[in-house]
This record gives sequence, C-alpha cells and structure tokens, in this order.
Amino acid sequence: MPHLPRDLRLAKRARELRKNMTPHERRLWYDFLRTYPVKFYRQRIIDFFIVDFYCASAKLVVEIDGSQHYTEQGQAYDAERSAILSQYHLKVLRFSNREIGSHFEGVCRQIHTEVQTRLAGD
Repeated sequence: MPHLPRDLRLAKRARELRKNMTPHERRLWYDFLRTYPVKFYRQRIIDFFIVDFYCASAKLVVEIDGSQHYTEQGQAYDAERSAILSQYHLKVLRFSNREIGSHFEGVCRQIHTEVQTRLAGD
C-alpha cells in the first residue's frame, strides 16, 4: 500500500492534538476505535491536514465536527479538504459532536459498516 504524503511540519501539532482530544473524540477513541479489530490512528497527518481518525486498510477518515464546522467558512474548508482527501481514494465520514453525544451506538455502527464495505471492495 503506497504511503500518503505527509507534511511533517505538522508532527508537533498532531502530537498536541492526540494529547488534548476533545471530549467527543476521546469518547469515540476510548469507547470504540481504540479496540476496534481494524487499526485506526488518531490525529494522523495526511498531506497538509491532520485528520481526527484514520483507518489505512479501509482508506477511511473519520472526522468529529464541532460548531466551527457549521459556519459558511467551515463548510467551505471541509468541502475542499474532503475533495483533496478523495483524490487519495479516501472516504471521509463526518459526525457532529451532537451525534457522538446522543447517537453513539449508531455512529459506531455506521463506521463499522463503512469499514466492512470498503475492506470487502478491495
């Protein structure tokens, strides 16, 4: 599997983000992704972005969006970012903080279904 480009200038920031996850990121990581049978990484550098969670084998990015993502500027940035990531054949799943808080099991099911679908497609 070819490696994705990474801007290593972001390494320090990625480490900081791993140490200081948001409560919603922390819940998804510790209550689901950390022990998921397919490997996920936290705060992974891809190109010149740091994605919240990344599954290399399924080519899947999982983003947890706070309120800043729902402004016009935030939505435009996320659309551009998703378009760039899709050029690497990555799929981006986005969940709001609210979804993590009130529909956690459904979020986990959706991630699981997407991982299985993408692994079966290889």
